[in-house]
Amino acid sequence: MASNEKKILLVEDDKAIRDAVAAYLERENYIVRGVGDGQSAVEEFDRHPFDLIILDLMLPKLSGERVCRAIRETSNVPIIMLTAKGEVEDRIIGLELGADDYLIKPFSPRELVARVRALLRRAHTEVESQLEVLDFGDLVIDISGHKVTVEGKEVDLTASEFKLLATLARYPGRVYTRMELVEKVLGYDFEGYERTIDSHVKNLRAKLGDDPRHPRWLYTVHGVGYRFEAPAMDKNKNREQKKA
Repeated sequence: MASNEKKILLVEDDKAIRDAVAAYLERENYIVRGVGDGQSAVEEFDRHPFDLIILDLMLPKLSGERVCRAIRETSNVPIIMLTAKGEVEDRIIGLELGADDYLIKPFSPRELVARVRALLRRAHTEVESQLEVLDFGDLVIDISGHKVTVEGKEVDLTASEFKLLATLARYPGRVYTRMELVEKVLGYDFEGYERTIDSHVKNLRAKLGDDPRHPRWLYTVHGVGYRFEAPAMDKNKNREQKKA
């Protein structure tokens, strides 16, 4: 099936896990290249284009954190981080480095395939036929062109970060719960992944230069979730543009 002919780089030092995951992915017609250490992952990524990376956190030669950081220096390719660490803060370290999703070992290969499918669907959605640009003055979000600029300078966002920002910005003032954002941004509703949204918001704020103590756009609604706000004049301008 043409829609599934995507290339995946699978980075996992446990050969049994690597082979099992690759077999499940290949049954879904994905093209899989598997490597067993971080250094090989970086070299393979530099040599060939991939549509998605599955990256173990604990790797020989070069850690998953360093691999993720190296990839994010040049690419926003979707990354799913695999981790065996138990602490919540350790689980989400990959997200704070720029990964789009994470899965805790031991995991079901079928669940991983479902995550891959959802993430690729988000990352490769066809461009909307109608041009949509959300203009908030210093912040401009080009939905169709998948581009964000702050004060005229383009900001590189991952697929998940862009989807999160666009979801919030389409309805300024609306409060979204973390669970609502998980469903809209990540495409599934497993319990316990609200912290994933917190990590994406943290990364997004850093890239936009939005101080959480004195926010310009992204506001925390304590005990609930998040909302997007902009100056009244910019919201009116944006509302008129969406009607056009």
